[in-house]
Amino acid sequence: MKTKNKRKLITYLNILDQPLKFNPFLFSRTFFLWALLGILGGLISGTYWIILEFLTHGLAFFDGWLVIPTMAVAGLLAGFIIHVIGDPGEIHLIVNNIRFNKGKLDPKNNPSMVLSSLLCVASGGSLGPEAPLVQVTGSTGTWLGRVLRMKGEELRSMSIAGMASGFTALFGAPLGGSLFSLEILHHKHAVEYYKAIIPAFVASCFSYIIFALIIHLGLGPIWDLPSYEMQDKFDFVYAILFGVAGTIIAWTFIFCTKILKIAFQKINFPIYIKTLIGGVILGVIAFYYPLTRYFGHHQINDLLLNNLSLQFLLAILVFKIIAIAVTVTSGWRGGFIIPLFFTGATLGLIIHHLFPETNLSLAVITCMAAINSCVTRTPMSTTILLATLTGFTYFIPILFASLTGYFLAPRIPFIGSQMEKPLYLE
Repeated sequence: MKTKNKRKLITYLNILDQPLKFNPFLFSRTFFLWALLGILGGLISGTYWIILEFLTHGLAFFDGWLVIPTMAVAGLLAGFIIHVIGDPGEIHLIVNNIRFNKGKLDPKNNPSMVLSSLLCVASGGSLGPEAPLVQVTGSTGTWLGRVLRMKGEELRSMSIAGMASGFTALFGAPLGGSLFSLEILHHKHAVEYYKAIIPAFVASCFSYIIFALIIHLGLGPIWDLPSYEMQDKFDFVYAILFGVAGTIIAWTFIFCTKILKIAFQKINFPIYIKTLIGGVILGVIAFYYPLTRYFGHHQINDLLLNNLSLQFLLAILVFKIIAIAVTVTSGWRGGFIIPLFFTGATLGLIIHHLFPETNLSLAVITCMAAINSCVTRTPMSTTILLATLTGFTYFIPILFASLTGYFLAPRIPFIGSQMEKPLYLE
């Protein structure tokens, strides 16, 4: 935007602020900025989701053995996009820029992120659209803040509010999305960026409204868990025990990811060769176990509504962990939060098979909470997100499981840029 146009915009905002100077409330022009950012976030998220659904339905036609060449070609094309346009980075880079780059998310990474992630997610990769949406809406917050010549914490707050708007749109949880955008930035001090909490709340609420009007998602629970009522004080003990089981699976995923990361780093070829190899592996897994294809948004309900055998669930758990790890390490783009929820739901069903007297809903949701909290270090937002997504009204057992996963997580976080000092990844 030219300097002249920037000055005009600032002048108009100052005019807008004039009637508010005499009001006795906290209402100010910043509210309009946060609301505008939320509206933009909702529009961006809605547009992305419509395109993603269109591509997903188109590529779903290629099933059976055709899933292998389909995912291989999708991986190759995504790799070419990254190779030609530029590497948009992953969630590590987003967190790193917010914490150590003055809160700036560069919009120039958006074309590569959007195009590559659409191919990766729509073709059936085990990564979801949350990371691309957070990148694009967060960078929109940065752009709007820079247009208005914001600096320091004000600019960082705009970027965080943008991130929250994108995350909220997908999950339909304004409170959970806002807290997540703060918690994921640091594995110890969630309140370090507490100044951004109100901007994040406002942007999230407006983004939620716009996205719900466009897509009609987020108006109720998305995953159909049986109703749960706490009838025994030992449910807290069960929540902790299930949380320990979820933490073991989270450690397994982290270990598997580290091993595969080393393996792919030893492949001295351009990124499109790595994404091609990743696509072939993912296609083979999806051919034998179709339920592992895609990121789990709809597949979690398939798990819950079908009476699957214990052996099948064990195979799904193992190969889903491998699929997520391959997707993360081979250069495919997307987010791993919903896929981690899928593994948690699978583990909960396995526990219920082994111990039928346990409450199914409690086992499933606490395993989901522990796995995600262990990997992302976000116990508060994970608790609220899962309560919203499942309609689980009594969320204290979820909190116990989330805290179990959080405190039993590896000392070195999976998202390296959550550390005290910047960790630049290759």
